[in-house]
Amino acid sequence: MRDFIASSVQRLRPSGIRKYFDIAATMEDVITLGIGEPDCSTPEHITAKGIESLAAGRTAYTSNSGLYELRAAISDYIALLYGVHYAPDNQILVTVGVSEALFLALRAVCDPLDEVLVVEPCFVSNAAAVEMAGGIPVMVPTRPENDFQITGADLKARITPRTKAILLSYPNNPTGAILTRAQMLEVAQVAEEYDLLVISDEIYERLVYGVTHINFASLPGMLERTILLSGMSKSYAMTGWRIGYACAPAPIMDAMRKLHQYLIMSAPTAGQYAAVEALLHGEDDVERMRQNYDQRRRLIVDGFNHLGLTCFEPRGAFYAFPSVAATGMTDEQFCEALLREERVAVVPGSAFGESGRGHVRASYTNSYANIEAALERMARFAQRHGFYHAAAPALAFGD
Repeated sequence: MRDFIASSVQRLRPSGIRKYFDIAATMEDVITLGIGEPDCSTPEHITAKGIESLAAGRTAYTSNSGLYELRAAISDYIALLYGVHYAPDNQILVTVGVSEALFLALRAVCDPLDEVLVVEPCFVSNAAAVEMAGGIPVMVPTRPENDFQITGADLKARITPRTKAILLSYPNNPTGAILTRAQMLEVAQVAEEYDLLVISDEIYERLVYGVTHINFASLPGMLERTILLSGMSKSYAMTGWRIGYACAPAPIMDAMRKLHQYLIMSAPTAGQYAAVEALLHGEDDVERMRQNYDQRRRLIVDGFNHLGLTCFEPRGAFYAFPSVAATGMTDEQFCEALLREERVAVVPGSAFGESGRGHVRASYTNSYANIEAALERMARFAQRHGFYHAAAPALAFGD
């Protein structure tokens, strides 16, 4: 019998994250710094609105575009924060998380063999999403000496006549990097000069520390060139509710909505009612979570640097991205040995693109106490392998 699996699917690389989660699942007493998911439950008042919608029998499909009430709330939210105006009627689409929004955006604009510049390190699905949409991902590496920010020169060096779009993800998963206004303006200049679209995934927009997030569409001339992606998962601890959204110029949104109609119909109804509550009354929750993450961020970054695992300061999202060069191990060797010897799970940077090689991603969504315990275990690991020699590592992380 012939092989029925499509060659395009066979070519997709499996997620580099899964291997370590699968190993960790067979072990006890593992401290996981691998999963990019808030450790807190969805705030009670938001959950209550979802339950209320179920109890009231609001369980049918919504409009393909999503509840008008939610689209209006999204429009007001973006206008209030960034001064950018999207019309709820024809420029906003509610999706099943940002994952669907990203696929729709790429599929709506990519013809076969169109190239998309994908800034890396990046989330494991970004390049795959371009391929699934029929395009060709062209990876554009960033470097720790530039705080993992992309430059206009980096982009220009990889532009060809087939280049259609630039895919950005800032604040960044896995590095925690943000993009300064100056660097954003460089990207915008490239987009205008070469007539490119920018797909800007800003799902971590509210989780920034000591800086102000800049919405890419708010830059001069970029509203008509930007597909903005965001959602409820990270800022409101609503990962399982699966509510994301896309905002774009009406012609592009028409194409995305057409795909969404055939693929999904509408995003989960209860999740949409909960999302309205989050946007209207969840600001205190966002700030409380952001402050908690900020405390953990400082702990884990200081801890890594103390161990000799050089870590630049992440200013967004909830990840640290230290180098493991001092250990003499590859990032994959480090992750596997740390998991087996000390039961601490982190993810190799190479899972997020070639420019992540030699680093590991550690999420600081786990509790402060668990991060302290993980750093103490890592200190034992470091002493055992000869790249850390402090006499009392535990005290350093408790101060």
